[in-house]
Amino acid sequence: MTDMEKSRREALRWMVLSSLNFARPAGAGERVILGAVKDEIRDLTRLELRREMDYLLGRGLLDLENPHTPHWHARLTRHGVDVVEHTVEVEPGIARPPKYW
Repeated sequence: MTDMEKSRREALRWMVLSSLNFARPAGAGERVILGAVKDEIRDLTRLELRREMDYLLGRGLLDLENPHTPHWHARLTRHGVDVVEHTVEVEPGIARPPKYW
């Protein structure tokens, strides 16, 4: 594993969380998240996005509806909102930028 791959994964996780924060409280479908993130990561695949969303699910930061179908829908959990709003510490694995306020 290279540092670039690790950085890409961690940045993607943060972008997913940020996208879902803007979509609160309804959440967002996989296509919407993919569209939002593709501006930054142009060669992003649906599989890569799903892999990192599954990681975030395992960390308790988001909930997934229909994870075993072609159409995923995600929304932040309470803990996911706290991570995005910088009210709790974030464990390694997510490239959350430093709080600037």
